[in-house]
Formats: sequence, structure tokens, C-alpha cells
Amino acid sequence: MLKVEKRMERRRKVLVDKCSELGLDVVGSDPWHKPNPWEFLVNKKYHIIWCNVFKAASSSWMFNFNILAGYSPEFLHKTKEIFLHLARVRYPRVTLEELKQAQNDSITFIIARHPFERLLSAYRDKFMFAVPHSFHDKLGRKIIRTYRRKGFDNHAPKHPTFPEFIRWLLDQVKQGNYLDMHFVASTRFCTPCLINFDIIMKFETLEEDQLYLIEKTGLKRVIAPEWRNMGKGKNTLELLLQFFSQLTRRELDGLYDYYRYDFELFDYSVASYYNIAKPNEIKIPEAAAIALGKVSASTKVKA
Repeated sequence: MLKVEKRMERRRKVLVDKCSELGLDVVGSDPWHKPNPWEFLVNKKYHIIWCNVFKAASSSWMFNFNILAGYSPEFLHKTKEIFLHLARVRYPRVTLEELKQAQNDSITFIIARHPFERLLSAYRDKFMFAVPHSFHDKLGRKIIRTYRRKGFDNHAPKHPTFPEFIRWLLDQVKQGNYLDMHFVASTRFCTPCLINFDIIMKFETLEEDQLYLIEKTGLKRVIAPEWRNMGKGKNTLELLLQFFSQLTRRELDGLYDYYRYDFELFDYSVASYYNIAKPNEIKIPEAAAIALGKVSASTKVKA
């Protein structure tokens, strides 16, 4: 566990340093500087607190938190109820004051995931495999009506293509609209610069990180997650290449600008995505230019 302990120390240091460097550790009125306790689940019995980042092992840990709340595994395996709805019956929303009070004798954790992997996972889950007549199914149809270009192949998919979805998302950001909880930046969702996290797990090292968390919280006999290979396998890499190669570098700029804090606070890189994007001549935003090792925000990238 010493290796994982050192990993956690490094992650906390990166987070604290970046929060200070970017000025995100100062309370303000905008969403990036306002503590958001709304999405935290506080279990007072077992002294564990989680900010649920959707599409970052959220299903597995929602199952675990429902077990901690008193639901039996048998019930959870059989029920058709949405796990989040079940959880909120027993984990009411807390105020910032209540959250900070609970943190005095609890371990607070978050699970981070590469922003673009998380985004693609959410797109595939909510649009490509949308439940008929669901909110996302209806939203997908609306996106198609607005963003599908005339003359598109008659064999086009019934769901929004990835570029159509991205154009919609970037327009939402530009218009200042709050994004769906599956797509919103995790730093805006959990405000990690303003609310302390004891443990920062990552999707890429989830198995080891979960064992560490369960050991630290003494929950070995209460929850027993099903261990799966959560690393970035060949299939995930192929999917990333397939979908992100459909985007232009300009669209990547927009995505990076929005998810920039997720990249920086949790130490993820954007560089490889610019290598597979559609070539064009654009200006890279300053933050992305730095990540790519460019001289300045005015540096141009040519096909």
C-alpha cells in the first residue's frame, strides 16, 4: 500500500499546487469559485464521503454506497429503480456547513477520469445507446434537427453523430448553459479546490486505488466490489481514435478550454488528441499551447 500512499500524496500535491496557481482556491460568485456540496453523498455511519463524478466508475460506487446505506445486494441486483434515486432517499442533499462538519471525522474521496474518455463514454451511453423516449433520446433528436447538415447520407444514424454532439455541447458552453451532469466538468461539479479531498482515485488505477480506500475506511467486510480491468485497453484506444479523429482541432480547442481545469488539476494530457484530429490551420488556446509545448497562444498548427 506504500506505493498507493505515495501516489495519493502526489495527486493531492498536484491538485493543491494547481488550485493555487489557477486561483481556484479563492471563493467567488461564479460556478468555478463557488463550493458545490450538492452532489456529495455523506455516510455518517461509516465516515465516508463521495462526490459522484458521472462516468467515472459511478455505477460501481453508487452500488457500494447503496449497500452502505442499508440496501441488500440481492435487492440492488433485482430492482429496476435507478441507483441514484435509491441513494438520495437515504443520502439527503447537504449544505456546505453540513458537509464540512461531516468531513471532520470522515474520509472524502473523488474518482477522476481523463476528460475526453469520460466525455466519449457519456456520449456513447446517453446517445448511441439511449433508452427509447428517454430524456437523452429526445435531446438527441433535437440535436439532429439543429446540427445535421442538409444532404447527409440517408443511412445516417438515428442518434447524433459525435461531431454533431460536440457542436451542440460547445454551443451550450458558449451560451453559458449548465451542462448535463454526465458532461459537466468534474471541477465544476465537485469544486475540488474549495472542498478538501483526502483520496483522489483515478479510473486508470482504479483497482489499486479502491483497495486502498477500502483499507483506509475499514470497509473490507461491508463492501466487496467486483474487480474488473478498468485500464485503458486496446478497445478504448480504438474508440478514442475512431471518434476523436472526426473532430477538427478547432473543436478540440473548444473542448480543452471547457475541460481545462479537469486536465490540469488531475494531471491529464491533451497532446495526443491533437495528433489525431482533423488537420486545419488554427490558433491553439494558450493553455493547450503550453500543454503541447508551443511557444504561445498565437502559435499556429498547420495540417
